[in-house]
Amino acid sequence: MERGFERGLFASRWLMAPMYLGLVVCLGLLVVVFLRELAYYLPKTLTMTTEQAILVVLTLIDLSLAANLLLTVLFSGYENFVSKLDIKDTVDRPGWMGTVDFAGLKMKLIASIVAISGIHLLKVFMEVGEAPAVGTVSRPLDEPQLLWLVIIHLTFVVSGVLLAVMDWLAARTTKH
Repeated sequence: MERGFERGLFASRWLMAPMYLGLVVCLGLLVVVFLRELAYYLPKTLTMTTEQAILVVLTLIDLSLAANLLLTVLFSGYENFVSKLDIKDTVDRPGWMGTVDFAGLKMKLIASIVAISGIHLLKVFMEVGEAPAVGTVSRPLDEPQLLWLVIIHLTFVVSGVLLAVMDWLAARTTKH
C-alpha cells in the first residue's frame, strides 16, 4: 500500500504539465504583444525623437526579457519538477538546459525581475516632465509614485542580494 501511495505521489508531478503548457501560451501572447508594438512603431520611425526611439527599444527589450524569463522558468521548471526533456543534444540546445537547479532558477528569476524592473524604472524616468502623447490618457507620475517605484525596484535588488547570500551560505555549509 505504501509503495502504491508513493508511486501515485510521484506521478502527481504530471499535474504541473498543463501549467507549463499554459506558460507556452503566455509566451505566444508576449510574441503577439511584441509584434503589435513593433508594427505600431515601425511606421513612426522616421518621425521619432531620440528619446521616443529609446523608449520604444526599452519597451521591446522589456518584452524580450520577460519572454526569456518565461522560457527559463518553462524549461528549468519542467526539468526540475516534472521530467527531463528527452531531446537529443543539438547545436540549438542552450548550454544551461539540464544544469539549472532550483537555486539557479531562483537566481535567474530574481535577476530577470531586477532587470525588467530597472528597465521599467528607466522608461518612467525618461518620461518625467514630458507631456503625454496625443490620444493617450496617461498622466505624469507624481513624486510619491516615483518614490514607490524606486522603493519597489530597490526591494527587488535587495531581495536578489539576500537570495544570493543565502545560496552562498547554503553552499558553504556541510550537508547532513
